[in-house]
Amino acid sequence: MEMHFGTEIILLAEQLAGHSDDAEALTVAYLSRAHQTAGAEIAGWMIGAGLQVRIDAVGNVIGRYPAADADAPVLMTGSHFDTVRDGGRYDGRLGILAPIVVARHLHQTGERLPFHLDVVAFAEEEGLRFHTSFLSSSAIVGQFDYSRLLNRDADGVSLVEAMHAAGLPGTDAAIAACAVDPQRLLGFIEVHIEQGPVLLDRDLPLGVVSSIAGSVRRRITVTGTASHAGTTPMAMRRDALTAAAEVVLAVERRCADPRHADRALVGTVGTLAVPQGATNVVPGRCVFSLDVRAADDATRDAAIADLDAEFQRIARQRGVELDLSETMRVPCAACSPQLRQRLAASVAAAGVPVLELPSGAGHDAMVLARITEVGMLFVRCGNGGISHNPLETMAAGDADIAARVLLDFLRRTAAGVSG
Repeated sequence: MEMHFGTEIILLAEQLAGHSDDAEALTVAYLSRAHQTAGAEIAGWMIGAGLQVRIDAVGNVIGRYPAADADAPVLMTGSHFDTVRDGGRYDGRLGILAPIVVARHLHQTGERLPFHLDVVAFAEEEGLRFHTSFLSSSAIVGQFDYSRLLNRDADGVSLVEAMHAAGLPGTDAAIAACAVDPQRLLGFIEVHIEQGPVLLDRDLPLGVVSSIAGSVRRRITVTGTASHAGTTPMAMRRDALTAAAEVVLAVERRCADPRHADRALVGTVGTLAVPQGATNVVPGRCVFSLDVRAADDATRDAAIADLDAEFQRIARQRGVELDLSETMRVPCAACSPQLRQRLAASVAAAGVPVLELPSGAGHDAMVLARITEVGMLFVRCGNGGISHNPLETMAAGDADIAARVLLDFLRRTAAGVSG
């Protein structure tokens, strides 16, 4: 009789959450001490599940459940184990733990697959420390941006310096060697919590993802003139913060336009700072982030073009200067019809009504889509679907169904390869 996968997944997630950069919250930044110990724990679990484990040059922890034939094709699955600041226990990590417990079951029962099953714990997806989202999956697909090695964290440590401190080579050649051969891949499957309320509202434990929204991220700097708060008349101020506030509201206004609601257009300013700000000084500089996403690239890019024009109008009117620096551009990714159909068949076989839904969040799967077919299985969140938050929850029963669907999917894939 098969074990209760969900209980083990929840227990492993709780244990993994013990590694944190912050004693009061779950924060795991790329290549921090907590990140390295979390990666080592995952590697140990993979070994215990019968996987052959290696850690690549960007810190990805890769476990292989090998086929009998060394030249067999590869089915890849996995997700990320870094977190946002004060994040949740299941974001990304579910997509690592579910395959590990499934692989352990295969190993314990002696069931072999006609393909190598590679479980990848991606080391960096969130961009928390170096503003380098999808760093580790970009290395896997052979599209690493080597200029990122010069990015520095808040303490002035460069990415390459952090790699060296973590025992990674940090060289272009070593990072290039992380790339997999697309010709050997059968595809990539990612199991992930939904990070939204759709499944919860429909009272469904699982959903099949149809497409993953692409995003454009920018770092925007508004430069005005710092001046005395008591002696500078309101009409003569070049206030960087009030200009930034108007820009932020312009983002909300454009992206909340109901004419674009069906394209899942959203815009977010998630960070904002006034460097060298003081209570009695008119802000001379303001720096903030912008993240714009939509269900298709055309809708997103049209919104960005409109925002650029509006930003420039605001800057002229307020007498400030704008610097718009793009930090990330990831195209939308459609999930493979073939993999979607196979996942849907596995969901139906589990007695769950099949619902297809788009993902508004970005995932490692969208980077893997550059070189292979991808599929995603969403798992219901509790607490209104909240994620990137310590209130993020997932039921053990839902995790159990997800793992069983993944196991069924592997068997269906095996039947296709063998046939």
